[in-house]
Amino acid sequence: MTMRPQSVTRDWLRRGSVIAVLVAGGLLGAPGRGVAQEKSAPVSNDPVLEEKTRQVASELRCPVCQGNSLQDSPSELAQEMKGVVRDQLASGKTPEQVKQYFIDKYGEWILLEPKATGFNLVVYLLPLAMVGVGGVVIWRAVKKWTAAPEGMEGGG
Repeated sequence: MTMRPQSVTRDWLRRGSVIAVLVAGGLLGAPGRGVAQEKSAPVSNDPVLEEKTRQVASELRCPVCQGNSLQDSPSELAQEMKGVVRDQLASGKTPEQVKQYFIDKYGEWILLEPKATGFNLVVYLLPLAMVGVGGVVIWRAVKKWTAAPEGMEGGG
């Protein structure tokens, strides 16, 4: 019967060892996150080109992260796309031409702020319309709640 507590202890030690190895592996893997930051470091010695690249990349959506711009995304795809932006700007294309290249390839979805034309206009106007409708509903509800009851209007 004394063997049983030792085997339980050994199981816990094994589990603890496995957990320690997993935690250590996770901590050792953490420096790999710095690789994406190193890739986003300036590739060109031209500060004007790098500034234009940052500006255009901040206006384009990362296809992987979707909530981040190419500039802010740590994904490898975003870094490659940022390289394409840099290469196109270096070849003499304007920022608008570079953005149009990505729009042609991915659709207007790739823009973080789509142009307010056509169906995209709904995205800009619908919130305003909803606030207006909500205001009217609240105004009517308050007016109804504050109105005197019908039986008391005639004086009593």
